Amino acid sequence: MSFSPDIELLTGFQLHQQVIQEAVLCAEQYVWIATANLKDMHIQMGRGFKPILEAFDRMAGRGVSFRIVHSDLPSRPFRATLERFNRLTSGALELQICQRCHWKMAIVDGQFAYLGSANFTGAGLGAKSERTRNLELGITSKDPSMVKKLQELFDNFWIGSYCHDCFLRDGCPDPIGED
Repeated sequence: MSFSPDIELLTGFQLHQQVIQEAVLCAEQYVWIATANLKDMHIQMGRGFKPILEAFDRMAGRGVSFRIVHSDLPSRPFRATLERFNRLTSGALELQICQRCHWKMAIVDGQFAYLGSANFTGAGLGAKSERTRNLELGITSKDPSMVKKLQELFDNFWIGSYCHDCFLRDGCPDPIGED
């Protein structure tokens, strides 16, 4: 369903196709992701399914960088997969944990944004079948003002703008900035 040439409402497998396949995996400079849950999402690559981190590693080889804000420890399989990719663990992929993060968004090269209900998981944005995936919805936009606003919100989050006055700061595993 389209609302304007620059904003589209997506559900189901459309989310995977347009957010992951047509945007995230086509990034040329950077991908910023906010999610509550961070799992070892698999995508179709060739004739099989492989971890998206494998694609991210190849993209990092072309100079693409990644930032992910998430609310809980990444899943054990995600962490194990991540350890296989030196480019990602050496700085191409930055992770920031915040217990308050429940945003679900992706920003690609400052030109594309996704905002919706789907976490960065197989059941949310992954390649799972319609029968096994979560019922999710979201909007995508290439509207410069919308993408810019979401990018500003993400950047403020990333630099710790919400951190200093956060009620959960004392129990935060990785607070940003000085006390």
